[in-house]
Amino acid sequence: MALLIATSLAGFATPALSQNVPVPKPAPKAREGGVQMSAQDKVPMTTGATQQAPPNPVIPNPNRNVPANVFATFDANQKAQAARVSSYLSSLQTLVGNFVQVGPDGSKTKGDFYIQKPGKVRFEYDDPSPIAIVADGSSLAVRDRKLATQDIYPLSQTPLRFLLSDRIDLLKDTNVVSVTADDVFISVTIEEKQALIGTSRLMLMVGTKDGQLKQWTVTDPQGYDTTVAVYNLDSSKKVDPGLFKIDFTNYITPAN
Repeated sequence: MALLIATSLAGFATPALSQNVPVPKPAPKAREGGVQMSAQDKVPMTTGATQQAPPNPVIPNPNRNVPANVFATFDANQKAQAARVSSYLSSLQTLVGNFVQVGPDGSKTKGDFYIQKPGKVRFEYDDPSPIAIVADGSSLAVRDRKLATQDIYPLSQTPLRFLLSDRIDLLKDTNVVSVTADDVFISVTIEEKQALIGTSRLMLMVGTKDGQLKQWTVTDPQGYDTTVAVYNLDSSKKVDPGLFKIDFTNYITPAN
């Protein structure tokens, strides 16, 4: 289960460096997932704030028909909504919180995440999963502590680059194919086409009322969705830069 998020974050690209990490497959069987950071690495969540209960991610309709028109046009309201999401993403410099992930088979797992822009992120799963995902600004590593292995992907080939860009104008910098809004969410869908891999999509959802990031869904070229909902967000906390370091020459199983 833990590898599903690796699939979504890696954008279904071919690893630049491979160290025998198992390749995730679409819609795998459910299994328990999770990994916990070591005590010295653990960054507390929202200090002094009321902790939220894990949300129920909104699962997109698998039969939805998203237009795939690179020349899509949007009315003034849609442009304003996309600009609001762009402004919010551009305003973030750091962000920490918790996440709930729902894979293509409906299985759920939880964990913590840490973002430092531009280009740095770390995802940690709750025990007992050995998987961790780390981006250092240019590369993304999918680590397996149990196997002492990792795969390296170019960050530029993953959907995460849109979340981790220092500044972004979604309508100018990406291929936006859909902008919708209701009383709960503003949703912006980005489409990417790669000749050897196929078409994938990233749907970002922010709260209509508070303008905060709520979740994203990655649709792989086979049409399978992986949804990640975030909560207990804190954009004021300083994050240890050491959380985003990738050792490209050696990966050793940490001592128990």
